[in-house]
Amino acid sequence: MTGRAPSRPVPAVIAVVLRGDHVLLVRRANPPDAGLWGFPGGKIEYGETVADAALRELQEETAIAAQAGEVLATLDILDRDEGGHLRHHYILIAVRCILVSGEPLAGDDALEVRWFPVCQLDPARLPMSADVDTIARLALQASPA
Repeated sequence: MTGRAPSRPVPAVIAVVLRGDHVLLVRRANPPDAGLWGFPGGKIEYGETVADAALRELQEETAIAAQAGEVLATLDILDRDEGGHLRHHYILIAVRCILVSGEPLAGDDALEVRWFPVCQLDPARLPMSADVDTIARLALQASPA
């Protein structure tokens, strides 16, 4: 069955971590968003909770330890080829994560990892995955004062 898209959406998580008014982003090494800045994340493994998946992906990609908070949003990501045919359908679950410890270090499929001021996130100036700026602002609004 090579060359065919999966017959159902793939559940995945993104970990949204704030430090003050900055958000942690990684520059992706692999498709579908290779080269773009986005939240640490990936596919949920069988038997894994959404919270556990978010914390695992965060640790693997950034070496940051955190506690999982609430779900901020869900996104449908439709990855299409040059001809417009659907390759993958991901359902991303954005989980707000509370920083516990660690300094960011790029690992797994992250080329770089950095803290960005949320107020400066602009897709016209920084190549980023879909809705990164919107979700970061949502997390900042939901963050305890």
